Amino acid sequence: MSSTRDLAIASISAAAGAVAAAAALRFLSCCRTSSVRPQNLSLAANGSASERPLGQSPFNPAKREGYISWDDYFMAIAFLSAERSKDPNRQVGACLVSQEGIILGIGYNGFPRGCSDDKLPWAKKSANGDPLETKFPYVVHAEVNAILNTNHASAAGQKLYVTMFPCNECAKIIIQAYLRSSILSRKGSTTQLMSMSPLTSCYRWLVSRSGSISPR
Repeated sequence: MSSTRDLAIASISAAAGAVAAAAALRFLSCCRTSSVRPQNLSLAANGSASERPLGQSPFNPAKREGYISWDDYFMAIAFLSAERSKDPNRQVGACLVSQEGIILGIGYNGFPRGCSDDKLPWAKKSANGDPLETKFPYVVHAEVNAILNTNHASAAGQKLYVTMFPCNECAKIIIQAYLRSSILSRKGSTTQLMSMSPLTSCYRWLVSRSGSISPR
């Protein structure tokens, strides 16, 4: 009986991991299809470029072509982190990276540590209009979690990769943390620019006047 239960738990865990990995792979595949991949070229003896077979020779000293950029790599981690969110309506991920390309912190939107995901509400609206019966007073946003999860490392001068436009509250925290740049996914940018919500407008307004953040 116990072995059957353990097998079921392992199967569920494997399936959840596969879903999260698939989300990151979908982002990476979009990045790769949206850009032109380098051709499989090798340098001939006379210095001219010639096409080489798909399977690179083990004696070829050249590095592999077509690998993802650092920006795509860290953004994929942000998307993978978003899959940890229990929010049924919106899953957001963030990845804080140092100037040397070292991950300092990751985060996703969720309730504070120690607060049950099953006892607090995930609703966007309350039937009786009580805001305390919605998720908004309790959820910690992905950007804030990434900054707080740095294990006391300074966020000043670093990059923050976010899967969606930050809200006005996160924008203030990003500016106060002296982050060098805030990099937003193309998917998130397109989604938000289409609706152009007041919070998105507030973020853009604050960033444009802060003089310290470079959104990309």
